[in-house]
Amino acid sequence: MAIKASSSRQIDTLIAGLSAADAVAQETAIARLAVLGARAVDRLIAAATSGDAGARAGAWRALDAIGDPRALQPALDALADAGLAQAIGVTAIGVARAHLRGAHGANAVDRLASVLLDRARPEELRLTALRALCDLDAATIAPILTSLADDPSAAIRAEAAMKTGRAAGTAEDPAATVIRAAHAGLPADPDPLRHAIGRSGRTAALPVLLRIIERVREREASESVAGRGAWTQARAAAHVALAHRGSRVALYDLRESIEGAAAPLPVEFLTALSLIGDSSCIEAIVGAYARAKDSWWRQHLADAFRTIVAREKLTRRHAIMKKIEKRWPAVVEALSSKR
Repeated sequence: MAIKASSSRQIDTLIAGLSAADAVAQETAIARLAVLGARAVDRLIAAATSGDAGARAGAWRALDAIGDPRALQPALDALADAGLAQAIGVTAIGVARAHLRGAHGANAVDRLASVLLDRARPEELRLTALRALCDLDAATIAPILTSLADDPSAAIRAEAAMKTGRAAGTAEDPAATVIRAAHAGLPADPDPLRHAIGRSGRTAALPVLLRIIERVREREASESVAGRGAWTQARAAAHVALAHRGSRVALYDLRESIEGAAAPLPVEFLTALSLIGDSSCIEAIVGAYARAKDSWWRQHLADAFRTIVAREKLTRRHAIMKKIEKRWPAVVEALSSKR
């Protein structure tokens, strides 16, 4: 993919921000790189495999959010290092996890299993590998789980036992949590649902994810302002899961959410829009940009606008571009100009 000089400079600036001492600045850089998507992958891979630990972990997190298959082999190579820092390893596992059921899933399973079974590795790193492997069917990983029965780590023994049903109060499989929320009703706490969507969203049936979005949206409307945010994040997770699979089945909800946003939404909404948004979303994005006071929100809206315009090849002669330029000429000029 050809990268314009302006985009290249922006990516370099954001990657430099991964080393920021300010946690907010670092999180912002990660989120914006995730929105840039495939354009940033090669530079992110380079950053993830060299430099300081904080920047490397941040680069892996951005690559995890993007989900590009180019990042899989570098992640597996990094995990082969027995001396890999825990913070970096945990984020690299996140990248590998997304590809367990893909074309190179066998390689990812082998590498995560080797991390899990290496008792010299940090416990948290091994636990992360175990939880990733538990995305697979129980029968597939049964031999691995059985081998953990005498593991020196009590936490790992407990996790393995829950998966095989040997422990009291067995934890529900993420896929079952998602299906239950879609068909039987939402749980009282949105956080476990959000995590379950993150773990199983790439394999869940598309109608199930759509039903969750519809249910959660209804729940948000009945919540107080203070209680609404966590539910909105759960809905955002479902949108990202759909977008990573190229599905536009819930695009209407993304568009309406942007149109009605009185305050910045979770960045995952714009990540999803950047992945699957089309010309029907442009007016909502420009309107939100025109209303926005928050610079962080404006920047993400601008990034999503430019990504969609480039992908859909929308010129000034397109009907929707003419319409929004007539209503917001200064905004369109600012968004269309080279940075």
